[in-house]
Amino acid sequence: MKKIASLLLIGALALASCSGEQAATETKEKVFPVKVAGVETAQVSQVIEFTGNIEPMVKNVISSAAAQRIEKIYVEVGSRVKKGQLLVQMESINYAQAKIQLENLKLDFSRVEALYKSGGIPAQQYDQMKTQVKIAEESIANLDFNTKLLSPIDGIVVQKNFDNGDLAPGQPILVVMQMQPVKILIGISEEFFPQVKTGTPVEITLDIYPGKKFNGKVMLIHPVIDASTRTFQAEVRIDNPSLQIRPGMFARAKVDFGTKDRVVVPDKAVIKQQGTNDKYVFVLEGDVVKYTKIELGKRVGAIYEVLSGLEVGQKIVVAGNTSLIDGSKVQITESDLNIK
Repeated sequence: MKKIASLLLIGALALASCSGEQAATETKEKVFPVKVAGVETAQVSQVIEFTGNIEPMVKNVISSAAAQRIEKIYVEVGSRVKKGQLLVQMESINYAQAKIQLENLKLDFSRVEALYKSGGIPAQQYDQMKTQVKIAEESIANLDFNTKLLSPIDGIVVQKNFDNGDLAPGQPILVVMQMQPVKILIGISEEFFPQVKTGTPVEITLDIYPGKKFNGKVMLIHPVIDASTRTFQAEVRIDNPSLQIRPGMFARAKVDFGTKDRVVVPDKAVIKQQGTNDKYVFVLEGDVVKYTKIELGKRVGAIYEVLSGLEVGQKIVVAGNTSLIDGSKVQITESDLNIK
């Protein structure tokens, strides 16, 4: 019984296979009425949208080069600070000791200077003492710099990692970001490299503010092309006087590159492959059609720009393509040379 069942199954599969092949053969042999159009070019607007995250114009990490204890932090997360404002006072024991030593050294130097002027000591001794005073002054200035931590920018405190009394061994105590203006980094196709200049306008929108547009300008163009993506980086400056835009927000940046002559096809000619994102058209070759994969660019009205897969002068099926397969025989019932 098992052998009989197996034989019946094999026979059914063979019959189904033959039926499928026969159906495909019949589909190819059947003549389908179609409408075709010639592939041509058109001027397509090149308004390209890029996406990215908003970044601060400047980000500064506030820390002390020396391993010292924090005496007092004068700001909190969210505090707005000015350039030169005192943010953190570190323990000043070393500074106080160095200052006393410098005062004593200066007293000694004044005595040596008086002796030198009266001819009591050689110039070499005087110069050595003078150098010691200079080194001590530079040392205390460095201690002062690492004891009183000032903000290098106008900005907002976004991170606080320690509290008063903590020992901060050279680690970041605060992080300050400049948020007016802010910026976004976008990757632009190399074909537009000659068109992008410093000052090129960019329209910025954020999903968090529906319908609101912000003006941006290209402020920096990176000088190299990424060989793997064929793109270059551009930094866009966005004025942010009201501080509505914050670092980390998702943003869209639109750049208008004018128009370009592009190969185009009507949307009704494009077939989406089920289960994938691949796009195809039927290209006429004699009295049969070839199922051809294409790469599409942007859609403008009822047409798509074609990045690859078609050439000007080819004819494609624009109506009657629903029943076709690769190699189907067709009869042209109507030809439209203007695909737009």
